[in-house]
Amino acid sequence: MTRRPGAVGQGRSAPLGATIADHGVNFSVFSKRATLIELCLFDRVDDAAPARVIALEPRTHRSYHYWHAFVAGIEAGQHYAYRAHGAFTPNKGLWFDATKVLLDPYSRAVAWPAARSRDAAAEPGDNAATALKSVVVDPSRYEWEGDAAPRTAFARSVIYELHVGGFTRHPNSGVSEDKRGTFAGLVEKIPYLKSLGVTAVELLPVFAFDEQAAPPGLVNYWGYQPLVFFAPHPAYSVSRDPIGAVDEFRDMVKALHRAGIEVILDVVYNHTAEGDAGGPTLSLRGLANDTYYLLEPDGRYADYSGCGNTLNANESIVRRLILDSLRYWAVVMHVDGFRFDLAAVLSRDASGQPMVSPPIIRDIESDPAHANVKLIAEAWDAGGLYQVGAFAGETWKEWNGKFRDDVRAFVRGDRATVRSLAYRLTGSPDVYAHQDREPEQSINFVACHDGFTLNDLVSYDAKHNEANGEANRDGTDDNRSWNCGVEGPTADPTIEALRNRQVKNFLVLTLLAVGTPMLLAGDEVRRTQHGNNNAYCHDDATTWFDWTLLDRHADVLRLTKELIGFRLQRRLPIEQLQMTLAELLRDNAVQWHGVELGAPDWGEQSHSLAATTRLVGDRLLLHAMVNAYWEPLEFQIPDAGADHQAWRRCIDTALASPDDICSWEAASVVDARKYKVAARSIVILVAAARAGFGGDDPTQIRGARR
Repeated sequence: MTRRPGAVGQGRSAPLGATIADHGVNFSVFSKRATLIELCLFDRVDDAAPARVIALEPRTHRSYHYWHAFVAGIEAGQHYAYRAHGAFTPNKGLWFDATKVLLDPYSRAVAWPAARSRDAAAEPGDNAATALKSVVVDPSRYEWEGDAAPRTAFARSVIYELHVGGFTRHPNSGVSEDKRGTFAGLVEKIPYLKSLGVTAVELLPVFAFDEQAAPPGLVNYWGYQPLVFFAPHPAYSVSRDPIGAVDEFRDMVKALHRAGIEVILDVVYNHTAEGDAGGPTLSLRGLANDTYYLLEPDGRYADYSGCGNTLNANESIVRRLILDSLRYWAVVMHVDGFRFDLAAVLSRDASGQPMVSPPIIRDIESDPAHANVKLIAEAWDAGGLYQVGAFAGETWKEWNGKFRDDVRAFVRGDRATVRSLAYRLTGSPDVYAHQDREPEQSINFVACHDGFTLNDLVSYDAKHNEANGEANRDGTDDNRSWNCGVEGPTADPTIEALRNRQVKNFLVLTLLAVGTPMLLAGDEVRRTQHGNNNAYCHDDATTWFDWTLLDRHADVLRLTKELIGFRLQRRLPIEQLQMTLAELLRDNAVQWHGVELGAPDWGEQSHSLAATTRLVGDRLLLHAMVNAYWEPLEFQIPDAGADHQAWRRCIDTALASPDDICSWEAASVVDARKYKVAARSIVILVAAARAGFGGDDPTQIRGARR
């Protein structure tokens, strides 16, 4: 800050937030029932009192329910906050308390005082010294250097879910100490992401969040406790500076785009860090509690988020807040997509009831700023609303929880799972066919941040969350996991080999199923959380990416890379075709088999399935054999026909690396009429057409361009 605050003018109601204009800043904030709003200007974030208090008188500085003022002589870097005067009647939904310093809901940056504690935020009395402060930002002060979004179609996308902090925070990350756990640290790992082959990173929440929203002695690590919806989390910047975080986030986006990788943000518009009545008053509660939150008739918070409160997302003011936030991240910060946490909340009305056509969901997808933005819904909430396959809107994709559950159950060896597996592998037509949607409607995943890692899914029968401080009561009990014979780590080579094979099976099914695949960071190298399936409160080696695993589980890493290449046709003899396996399957019938051709066993005792698919007309045949049985099974193999070369074994998860997966050119020929598929393993054969390949050269298919 280089100027002292000067004259105060009337200001304007729009835009909301702190907006830099000629020779000063315009401030505007919404508060319907306040009797007076005070704009507090601070010289430093730790100051116990503001340097200047500007009373926004209703006659001069209020238009409708917006309070505004123009303050000359200040610029980017100015710390500010609000105090709101009015009635304190919680049973009527009003929580005005002029002793509380409040964040601007439209803060572009948030500053942390050194002395802040969560207890202090919730205690009565003046909290100026320990309160979070908003910071004025000039978003135009950045050079994008011709940044261009990759705009990768869902059909060609492979999503990689990661935590910005945990990805590089481990001392063995190879990232310099000052950059570990930051946006800049992630930039240094872009070569790894490129080598893996993923096309998008889905970042756990990066909105400024309350790290103290956790049990005593622990931290809120995941970030699902947002303070505001516009500011990047300052702890993810090297400088730890609020404005520095804005630019470092954009540096990361720009670097990822240059590498052809999209940036998808996990956004939390269903609740805030203010929690229930026992939580701290930080922003929305103190400004317009009865507008921003869903309330019961007696003023209590309705909780459909499991976090104490629920945003009233279809109220017009809240809708505007959400839309403005999304537009800011898409247009100003160049983000490529959003994954909406507990998105089913967005369909609830003011009484908490689901709506057939929720305005906020329609508004989000119809906003022209989102025409090329990926929209992904976690189509359920903590109140029991489950909308997978029924989420409103035309362009939304969905996390497919049915894929996760059914694939886990099949690979574990559960009864009556074969038919469900067939649905999941073909884009879940039982879930989505009625909507006439593209196959990529389904975001396919087996593991994500919430639950077991892939390694723990095959290493533990039950969760082990004792370190969370809740006597192992937290986290789901429905894991559909199997420890392969021993709970936790083991030196038994037989069990270890089985676990490795099961991990590979999960990867094959996820990455080759119809739909858009998503991987959890670290699953490609068997990262473990030691059985903790709710590690939201651990910022330590429990949750960090351990980079020594790249060598320890090099075979799984190699398989993952090759599978992604296989999916995106880098390992198939159709390099010139600009379509993916999912697109190719869309208009081609799948022939289902069991161990005998044409005789699939859909019975409750069945644990095996085979399928043949014709791709690119008849130019390419794929034959998959999946055995979840605990003994080897001999599968009949269809005749590839005179028009095709012999079958080649591209994948067999029972074989040691590098034979477990091979490019088509390097794959072994299979000329027998049967193939013995080992217990709990998957085999995929490929046969290419003889005509159109230029003799034995499988990389050319004449006339096959789209």
